[in-house]
Amino acid sequence: MKTIVFLGSSVTYGAASQGVSFADILCERNGYLMIKEAVSGTTLTDEGPDSYISRLKTIDAETADLFICQLSTNDATCRKLPGNVSRDSDMEAFDVKTIAGAIEYIIAYARKKWACPVLFYTNPRYDSPEYAAMVELLKQIADKWKIGILNLWDEEEFNAISPDARAVYMADPIHPTLEGYREWWVPEFEKAVHSMI
Repeated sequence: MKTIVFLGSSVTYGAASQGVSFADILCERNGYLMIKEAVSGTTLTDEGPDSYISRLKTIDAETADLFICQLSTNDATCRKLPGNVSRDSDMEAFDVKTIAGAIEYIIAYARKKWACPVLFYTNPRYDSPEYAAMVELLKQIADKWKIGILNLWDEEEFNAISPDARAVYMADPIHPTLEGYREWWVPEFEKAVHSMI
């Protein structure tokens, strides 16, 4: 059985669907073992015990076949410092108080701990110039580290759903409903995951 470790905030948790997200559905449908570390309202930038980095260090999985991390909308909402892509690959060199530094640290940590492929995913399009900038930053980091991105933000066909469908699939501009995860998101995750493990 393949093991997938998920790290994220409310979208990975399933805040608008009673704690069931794409992660649960993906793993149940495909027979993967799920390790889901998701806390609503948390940020990539390292600012306390609930940050992505702090929680990443508490995951005690011995092995993983894939690590999936959410590009958190909370960093955009809270206008965290974007930072810059480092020339370094050493975990200790990254400024984890910035979005770029936190992402690079998370990738380096996951690679060192599990030596597995890394996949970041973005939210679909919503009204946020800050998040748009984060997606562009993630693309630069992905080029450096050669990681996967499930880039729902830039997928024109994925985003081109009717207002009626969006009302069914999304509880608000950021959080999917259970049906949204099941019908709209999970097929995209299945394609990405099946290409990596």
